[in-house]
Amino acid sequence: MKNCLLCGVGGQGTVLASRIIAAAAMAGGCRARTAETIGMAQRGGCVVSHVRIGETPDEKVTSPLIPIGKADVIIGFEPGETARNLPYLKEGGTVIVCRREILPVTASLGQSGYNGADALEYIRNNIENCHIVDGEDICRACGSPKVLNVALTGAMAATGAMGLTVEDVEKALAMRMKPQLLEMNKKALIMGAEVIGE
Repeated sequence: MKNCLLCGVGGQGTVLASRIIAAAAMAGGCRARTAETIGMAQRGGCVVSHVRIGETPDEKVTSPLIPIGKADVIIGFEPGETARNLPYLKEGGTVIVCRREILPVTASLGQSGYNGADALEYIRNNIENCHIVDGEDICRACGSPKVLNVALTGAMAATGAMGLTVEDVEKALAMRMKPQLLEMNKKALIMGAEVIGE
């Protein structure tokens, strides 16, 4: 079984990314389950999505929730949320994290000191298989802030840690995206995958 945990804040496309990953696995004949734990997502609250994929068509996926210490991959849409969810990562697992921080409400009101750079440094120092994605650059190049989720999914596919290829994800995009958005998202997918080769 392969496990991927996605974490971020409301509005970043975390849930859609989890469904694209599951669709890519199911298109390849494998079973997949997803689940979300959504806080006050509409107000910038945390969002965590679980994706569990059978490695063969016959492998059953009984529970949608990933146990602590069992995630093969964590896709972090925000550094602080990524650091907070590191206990889910298995030993030797892979972390893909977006560089851009999003201040929590408490920090924007001056009630706490949050620095995304500190969270990134912590992740980099504690996780051997860590890939940092400059999501803002990719979104700017693609012409939309809404492609971050696809870019991070592309990076995940390029690591091979979930047993999915970039081509698998591209096929899932073609099934789930409106035709007028497909080319832009395919570009984000490729750009995200290219980060892993750098």
